Amino acid sequence: MRKVVIAAATLLLVFSSSQAQSSMFVPPPAPHFSDAERHAELARRRAAVEAKMADNSLMILLAAEPKIYTNDVDYAFRQENNFYYLTNLKQKGSILVLSKRLGKVSEFVFLPKPDPATETWNGHMYTDGEAAAISGLKDIREAGSWAPYFKTIQQRAASGYVVIYVLQQLPENEDDPKGEREYRRENLLVKQLSGYKVEDPYPIFASLRQVKSPYEQQMLQHAIDISTEAHERAWLASAAAKMEYELQAEVEYTFRRRNADFWGYPSIVGCGPNATTLHYEEPQGPVEKNALCLMDVGAEYDHYSADVTRTFPVSGKFSKEQAEIYQIVYDAQEAVARTAKPGVSVLELSSAAETVIKDGLYRLGLITDKDSLQYQIFYMHDYGHWLGMNVHDVSTGWTLAPGMTFTNEPGIYVRADALDHLPDTPENRAFKERVRQAFEKYKNIGVRIEDDMLVTDTGVRWMTAALPRKISEIEAFMSANRK
Repeated sequence: MRKVVIAAATLLLVFSSSQAQSSMFVPPPAPHFSDAERHAELARRRAAVEAKMADNSLMILLAAEPKIYTNDVDYAFRQENNFYYLTNLKQKGSILVLSKRLGKVSEFVFLPKPDPATETWNGHMYTDGEAAAISGLKDIREAGSWAPYFKTIQQRAASGYVVIYVLQQLPENEDDPKGEREYRRENLLVKQLSGYKVEDPYPIFASLRQVKSPYEQQMLQHAIDISTEAHERAWLASAAAKMEYELQAEVEYTFRRRNADFWGYPSIVGCGPNATTLHYEEPQGPVEKNALCLMDVGAEYDHYSADVTRTFPVSGKFSKEQAEIYQIVYDAQEAVARTAKPGVSVLELSSAAETVIKDGLYRLGLITDKDSLQYQIFYMHDYGHWLGMNVHDVSTGWTLAPGMTFTNEPGIYVRADALDHLPDTPENRAFKERVRQAFEKYKNIGVRIEDDMLVTDTGVRWMTAALPRKISEIEAFMSANRK
């Protein structure tokens, strides 16, 4: 039976917005860019950063620091986003320097010298030529020359710089003894730059990264395409799966098979009552045939992360109660999408989702007052967030503009203990009495639907459009492909 289900999982269909189509879903190939195209993109990004730097300033970006998992084993290495954004280099121990002085810009990177002993244990290190071919940077320097270079920088009069940009995220005077913060070494570096005006370039990168170039859009779209296949394979595997971790394995197998970096965030696979836990990350529950399964999983490809959630019936068919909750969430998504366009505030998107959620919960008898905060008992997060190199990506503004990408992810979670933790007041006792019947009817149903949206000149494009979303589409997909 298991072999039959896995074979069936290869039969993935594309759906239109209205009905299932008969054509086969063929996963699009990874985007390919020539060296010249990649160099042009990276040069554009560096030039945009340099244009925002003050004159007579220097920016220092450190590669990510390896993090210990346990004893002498590290976590998998992932390059610091902003360093990668400007170089595409994954080498540990590298340092990028951007100099802007007297109107002249220079760019160079300090790179560890390839070492046979290190390569024997840990793999290939970039040569200068390889680093130049990847990044387009022409000035490659040995990491060993960093210390004397930095010493000249510390001598303020000799350097000629007024401002030094270094990424920082620790509040002033806050220690980090365990080295858990992302920019620990950067904060130590800042302490060695006494006398300088040191600024955090976060606003520079956030403003640029918030708007995705066509190049970036293709990378993000591929991460989404991989995630789409992963979702569909897991849906089909659920017919034979007994435990949630089996579905997670199907998802992450697909990520690896499609050469994703891995996931953009820990996978969430929760069935039945577990679907009501927003960040459920311990998939040890059963896959029950009459339950809904909520899967919030997203691949990361070349540092760009998808973020996609679907809630599907393991049986292949929504029950009446499941469908009623699901439709409210679907309608809230539609309201967000209709509202979204350039010039619209994210507060308007939030309001659009909340209005539909409130109306739906009131209609089902789960709340008694649409003008109160009762809805937050069942909808405790916002409509979505920015998306990009971080799954919750950086930003500097709250108004939509073409090229921005965000998630559209309302949800309703009827947790079994949702009413138990309300303060014991006369008002709450009366509320619980009035909603008790409806609560028992919908208890343990959790639904979130999450799609990735690209802001266009006139509205939004659903980057996740290939993944079935309507109730009828999901049921049709399950019926057609489980055969």
